[in-house]
Amino acid sequence: MNQLNVQKTALTTAIFLGGFHIVWSLIVVLGWGQSIYDFVLYAHMIHMPIVIGPFDLAAAAVLIIITAIIGYVIGYAFAYIWNRLHR
Repeated sequence: MNQLNVQKTALTTAIFLGGFHIVWSLIVVLGWGQSIYDFVLYAHMIHMPIVIGPFDLAAAAVLIIITAIIGYVIGYAFAYIWNRLHR
């Protein structure tokens, strides 16, 4: 099996998770957040009164940075474990 580059794998998952939350932030900025969230709950047959608040740049920045860091850690751990198991 091929070895994974730990840094590239970590960076890839950081970009993926951070990018996903950039998209969510854009959805909220555009005012589509509540409609999409309502549809997701409907499609999963979940009934919970949740309100998507107005866009907050500071909250969005924290969300994106934290999820990117978590993505980096997950990607790093995954590649490290993969490489150890596939020696």
